[in-house]
Amino acid sequence: MEKYRKGNCFPISARWSCGRGVQRRSVQCHSSSSSPKEAECDPASQPPPQRDCHLPPCPTHRWAAGEWQACTKTCGEASRFREVLCVDEEEQPQSSGRCEPSERPAEVQSCALPPCEYIWITGEWSECSVTCGKGYRQRLVSCSEIYTGKDHYEYGYQNMVNCPGTQPPNIQPCYLGECPISASWRVGNWGSCSVTCGVGVMHRSVQCLTNDDQLSSLCHVDLKPEERRTCHNVHDCDLPRNCKDVKNLEGVTEDGEYFLQVKGKTLKVYCSGMQTDSPKEYVTLVNGDAENFSEVYGYRLHNPTECPYNGSRREDCQCRKDYTAAGFSSFSKVRLDLNTMQIITTDLQFAQTHDGRPVPYATAGDCYSAAKCPQGRFSIDLYGTGLSLVGTAKWLSQGNYAVSEIQKSPDGTKVVGRCGGYCGKCTPSSGTGLDIQVL
Repeated sequence: MEKYRKGNCFPISARWSCGRGVQRRSVQCHSSSSSPKEAECDPASQPPPQRDCHLPPCPTHRWAAGEWQACTKTCGEASRFREVLCVDEEEQPQSSGRCEPSERPAEVQSCALPPCEYIWITGEWSECSVTCGKGYRQRLVSCSEIYTGKDHYEYGYQNMVNCPGTQPPNIQPCYLGECPISASWRVGNWGSCSVTCGVGVMHRSVQCLTNDDQLSSLCHVDLKPEERRTCHNVHDCDLPRNCKDVKNLEGVTEDGEYFLQVKGKTLKVYCSGMQTDSPKEYVTLVNGDAENFSEVYGYRLHNPTECPYNGSRREDCQCRKDYTAAGFSSFSKVRLDLNTMQIITTDLQFAQTHDGRPVPYATAGDCYSAAKCPQGRFSIDLYGTGLSLVGTAKWLSQGNYAVSEIQKSPDGTKVVGRCGGYCGKCTPSSGTGLDIQVL
């Protein structure tokens, strides 16, 4: 008598419990005798020991996980990540909907890191702010997160509240000896012509001042600049003086370019807001916004005490683009104040901001370095407008380690500058206005 036992289905592919497989069983010769022998059974009637079997079809997609990346920090609470994709039989990425969601491997994992420590980091003292007399020196002071688990410190700038103890000083006085007394003639801006039409006189202030702005008698009298001169307002005496005159006297209500009489000379001015009671004057910049722009540079060095590449401007340095005050604005027209003869630098009606925040005209800065390598730029080009900057036009540096490099053309129609520091900038010294004159 034959006897057999049915086995489980074993698939051909060991990867899945699915698809075509083989089912095996034990086949033995069995009889009533106490010790049966195989020869007692008929070989021709022996049942087969195995047979083919079929389980549900195997899936064609699976989850594939990449290597774990480095932890996002070197100390404290952090995580690490890896890429998880749904792939087909040829390991090609597919839509994640084709893989079983419950079998998706983890993509994020917490890192077991030691707690963070914080220390004060100080930079080198800068040079004295003056070449003689009393001044001050500055240095960069920051609170840094450190991790000493390696052979060297790894640190990054953090909030000041994390560091223990009192913050080290970042400014100290310096004295380079008494300054020699010297004096020079200082001149103010020419006033308005005494007449609006015809021949008149205009005045300006001329003073002899020491290097600390005290009145002095040390200047050579023969070198004293003139205090008054003749002015001629004989050309186009009937021209309007401002855009409001154009509107009221000529009945014009359309914005556009008009000729005005400005300081006794004819000037082409763009009138804006002619439908209102207070139209504004602008001058169209002949060379356009390619030569008239203001920038606060957006990149910052990881180590702001350095000035890499001899101060050159490169974006492949050890830096990051995260300065929130950064921006780049270009100007096709600038606002004029014909009463004070100034360009209103904060009027952005005809400015276009290409990146970040709007930056006023003739302004630049950065938050790049404490080592005197400014990266922010501005450019002024008044050529062809009939206007130029007055000779006394200056820029005021502001912020930490602020420094500026200003270059002006002899006729005052063009100025280019580089400004910055560690979160520093420069602006026209007259505030929101830039002093101009009619050529």
